[in-house]
Amino acid sequence: METDPDEEPRFAAIQQLERFGLSTYAARTFVALVVLGTGTAKDVSRVSEVPRTRVYDAIEELQGFGLVDVQQSSPKEFWAISAETTVGTFEREMDERLSILVRALDELEPVERPEEQRGVWTVDSRSSVTDRVIEFIGEAEEEVVYMTVEDLLTEDVVEALRGAAERDATIHLGGVSSEVQGRIQEDIPDAEMFESLWVWSDTPAGRLMMVDGRRTLVSVLVNGIDDAPTEPRAETAVWGAGETNSLVVVLRAIFTHRLEDDDPLDEQ
Repeated sequence: METDPDEEPRFAAIQQLERFGLSTYAARTFVALVVLGTGTAKDVSRVSEVPRTRVYDAIEELQGFGLVDVQQSSPKEFWAISAETTVGTFEREMDERLSILVRALDELEPVERPEEQRGVWTVDSRSSVTDRVIEFIGEAEEEVVYMTVEDLLTEDVVEALRGAAERDATIHLGGVSSEVQGRIQEDIPDAEMFESLWVWSDTPAGRLMMVDGRRTLVSVLVNGIDDAPTEPRAETAVWGAGETNSLVVVLRAIFTHRLEDDDPLDEQ
């Protein structure tokens, strides 16, 4: 059975409200009040399919979140706050929870992360790989070598590279088009461009990165089994850290050879 397009916003709103911690009945009640403007328990039950006896529990829950007001009439009338105020309420709640989480994690995290790690670690999904890339660049002190395809050279990665350059880290960037190189050099004038190690269009490689010669990451782009050819390819990566880590040793040798080449791209 096809979904009624007019119902999709309602279902989406209920789903997101549940993810913010509301019970199903509370989420349905709130959405019903948004649709109604104001309403009694009978009105809400009719629109939301929440049992009338449970509407009052849902209203009490919503009041705890500051999402509804009650008119002491007979029968009682309920009113939902505006969408803008609702968003602001959840943003404040999220900010507070994130602040608590950050403080707790800071207390739990070791004073210093071990620099030497055995083996390699796997990261799945493009967003997770990007997060790891930005984290590693953010810890760079001396040098960042970064090769990538254009689709993965996003603004947040460029911003991280700019931050590293401002800390006086040397930035080597390869594997991008002349147009992208021009944009990067506008943002990071001291970035040094070099030729790619291979033709990116003929390989599923996504990114190669080395930070301070002690941390490396390599990713590949792959299509899922059910993905259409036009869908963005998924990304998976492995990374390692430490002077003697096997992945670090191999990629450091490759990058060192490339960067010591007498014919760098920006001098051609």
